[in-house]
Amino acid sequence: MINRPVGEGEIDDQLSLTFAALADPTRRAILARLAAGEMTVNELAKPFAMSVQAVSKHLKVLEKAGLITRGKEAQWRPARLRLVALDPALDWIERYREVARERFDRLDQEIQRIKSAREGEPTNG
Repeated sequence: MINRPVGEGEIDDQLSLTFAALADPTRRAILARLAAGEMTVNELAKPFAMSVQAVSKHLKVLEKAGLITRGKEAQWRPARLRLVALDPALDWIERYREVARERFDRLDQEIQRIKSAREGEPTNG
C-alpha cells in the first residue's frame, strides 16, 4: 500500500486515468485532431486503419479521463477536447521538471567550482 497525504488519492487516480489515456498513440492522435475543433466519431475514424467502433472505444477512454466531452445530440455526438483536464498532469510534470532543473543547476555550480579550483581561481561557494 502506498502512503500518501489525505486527499491526494483522488488526484492520483485522475492522473492515472490521464496518463493511461495518453499512453496510447491512437488516443494522442485523436486529441491532436480534436485540437482543431469538434468532430464526430466518423470524422475522427477517417485517417485510422480501424473501425468506427474501435475509435469509439478510444473516445470512451478519453472521456472517462475527462480529456474530451461528447455532445448529446441523437446521432451526431461530436467530441470536444478539454484542455483544462490536462492541467493536473502538466502540474505534476512541471514539479519534477523543476526538481531536475535544480539538480542540473547545482551540478553546473559544482563543475564551475572544480574548474575554478583547477585554474587556481578563487571559488564562489
